[in-house]
Amino acid sequence: MSTSRRGFLTGLAAGGALAGQAPSTSGKPLNIVYMHSHDSGRYLSPYGHPVPTPNLRKLASEGIVFRRAFSAAPTCSPSRSALLTGQCPHQNGMLGLAHRGFSMVDYQRHMLHTLRGAGYHSVLAGLQHIADKPERIGYDEVRKPRSTRAADVAPQAVAFLDQKPKGPFFLDAGFFETHRTYPAPTAEDDARYMQPPVPIPDTPETRADMAGFHASARNLDRGIGQVLEALERNGLADNTLVISTTDHGIAFPRMKCNLTDFGFGVSLILRGPDVFRGGKVCDAMVSHIDIFPTLCEWLQIQPPAWLEGRSILPVLRGQSREVNDEVFAEVNYHASYEPMRAVRTQRYKYIRRYGERTAPVLPNCDDSPSKTLWLESGWRERALPKEELYDLIFDPGEQCNLAADRAAERNLNAMRGRLDAWMHRTSDPLLSGRVAAPPGAKVNPVDGTSPNEPVVDAKQ
Repeated sequence: MSTSRRGFLTGLAAGGALAGQAPSTSGKPLNIVYMHSHDSGRYLSPYGHPVPTPNLRKLASEGIVFRRAFSAAPTCSPSRSALLTGQCPHQNGMLGLAHRGFSMVDYQRHMLHTLRGAGYHSVLAGLQHIADKPERIGYDEVRKPRSTRAADVAPQAVAFLDQKPKGPFFLDAGFFETHRTYPAPTAEDDARYMQPPVPIPDTPETRADMAGFHASARNLDRGIGQVLEALERNGLADNTLVISTTDHGIAFPRMKCNLTDFGFGVSLILRGPDVFRGGKVCDAMVSHIDIFPTLCEWLQIQPPAWLEGRSILPVLRGQSREVNDEVFAEVNYHASYEPMRAVRTQRYKYIRRYGERTAPVLPNCDDSPSKTLWLESGWRERALPKEELYDLIFDPGEQCNLAADRAAERNLNAMRGRLDAWMHRTSDPLLSGRVAAPPGAKVNPVDGTSPNEPVVDAKQ
């Protein structure tokens, strides 16, 4: 155990965070900066992609990159709510998108309220996307940039950090990037030399589409760099845990809103004191719902009883190779209703669809040149299986569905059992049939084409 960590724990024994006082390192409070992007997946340079994100790469070189991190949903508000409550979406109530009328059942489960009990001041600067109004969540301070784009959000976060806050703080800096619509590519984002993401064919249209993603990622990284520089400039970097992540996969077909690894696989970089330093790569399988319990253990805060995730500190301390034998993800509503569940182990992925529909739910894919190519090539007529099983060692791209292969029957049944056990343990509402949207929620018909088409109001 390091000297600083031993002193930290000694301070706790004398009545630190468990007595309602935030812990400290070297006499300084341990701060938390939570920076999150929209629709970035793992298509960032710390994950080997030639995407222009040098500030994220630098952050990774100083902290820990999680190569097998997953969100609890490949949809925006459900994913964020899971991270911030430590619960899967169907437990915390966020079954769809906040701006379409969905909400959590209890905003007191947001981690800021637990942190507040340990003396943390909470600040929102930018995108939150888990409530219709940020005031519902309960931040101590809400900064209101002109937009949620990085160029406007980062200066607000920086302005807070430039105040050199004395007490411990939780700063939530949410960026719109890399959500569509993408900005025009710069000269550095030359479509001729772009490689589209793995599930997408290499064509002039998809290369140009990916060039737009690069331009958006460039803007995101610039904003992240400004926040990181402010931490350094104000002497806060050494006693601040930076959590950098995204909600789900990028907005291309078979990615965002899908239960492939391309859909709920996410970037996750942690940098902070002690075990959160070192330019390390972690291959343990972790979920967004593990972040809240990790903070509780690290800060020696009593964990709330509702937490479903597990602390990842045993992995970071070298005490264990894994904390999860399995991770789960779900879809209920995005633009349209499309109930799905998935369980993933290190070796296998199992996906189950509910309801009678077997055709793609097209409104759940954002409009794009890549989507247009798929539509023109007959995507609407391609049937979807009720069950999918993939061997992720031999089929990391999840192209060969083994669910109908008799040789895979034992593994299929084992994965079915894992999913069923989780659904019962968490009282999944799908066990009782169709999951209803709240009255007044805005939902696209499943047989539409675009999320931008007219919506209907959910009935009571």
